[in-house]
Amino acid sequence: MIVLNAPVQQDKIIETLTTYNEEGLTFEFIEKKGMKLYFNTNATDLEATAKKVKEIIKETPYGAVLYFQVTAE
Repeated sequence: MIVLNAPVQQDKIIETLTTYNEEGLTFEFIEKKGMKLYFNTNATDLEATAKKVKEIIKETPYGAVLYFQVTAE
């Protein structure tokens, strides 16, 4: 499971990750608890996937100035 801690732009993050499908990597939004967003993924290496999620979000127009954290659980 991938967990994002983001105080703003949560709807855009959810949309970005749930519509992402490159190299067979997909994400499914599970739930929101406060500032945390929980996603399931089909990836097996969760640490590498957490880094990839950070790259994906940083490449968006809103992600360059967004403060957020990504962790694997």
